[in-house]
Amino acid sequence: MSKIIAFAGKGGVGKTTVATLVIRSMIASEKGPILAVDADPNSNLGETMGLDVPSTIGDIRETYMKDPQGIPSGMDKINYLETLVEQALIEKPQFDLLVMGRQEGQGCYCMVNNILNNFTDKLSAHYKYMVVDNEAGMEHLSRRTSGKVDILFLITDYSLRGLRALSRIHGMLDSLKLDVKELGIIVTRAPDKLSDAFLAEVKEIGVPVVGTIPDDPALLDFDMERKSLLELPDSSLSVQAVEKIMDAHCPA
Repeated sequence: MSKIIAFAGKGGVGKTTVATLVIRSMIASEKGPILAVDADPNSNLGETMGLDVPSTIGDIRETYMKDPQGIPSGMDKINYLETLVEQALIEKPQFDLLVMGRQEGQGCYCMVNNILNNFTDKLSAHYKYMVVDNEAGMEHLSRRTSGKVDILFLITDYSLRGLRALSRIHGMLDSLKLDVKELGIIVTRAPDKLSDAFLAEVKEIGVPVVGTIPDDPALLDFDMERKSLLELPDSSLSVQAVEKIMDAHCPA
């Protein structure tokens, strides 16, 4: 079973950026094989990694639902859907990427979802690590048959609004029946020192801050130039900050 590192937080706080930088750190430390999973319907993980995403799990689900009888001769529906998932998997030398894509449309998706979820669970067993970029509601993690997460990083920018979103996410964990071994907050666009008001809000949530990432001009430059964040130099402030977090919480 792979070790699962997951990320959650409201939109716009840099969650996908942090997930990409964690993958970069893991590649540099040769922690693979790695399966990256983009479980946010607003799929951006592939983009931050400099990848085109031709197909998603959501696309596969919708294609099947439009024509459930359109299975090639000689195949059953399970083998057919599993073949489509294998084709949607973006394979790279140092990691693979699977994008969950759009949410469900109208109709009953129970059968197809069970097949797809069971297969992605089986697929994850072939990797040492699975890195999951989640939507705020964490529905993807809650649907996993095991419900186990080794590390869940809650991502916020340096704002009370972002922290209050994390408080709501934290409150969901019990209802989602997620077994999280380690939980911590990462603050993006952080100043040198977090204010007393900010830290008081953190204390109310009851989850420790495990790292901060300062404003990094290189992130904006790479975004504007549409360059993969995996190619950020070692001198990047954000890269160095994430390296410290990974050294403490996911050592080699």
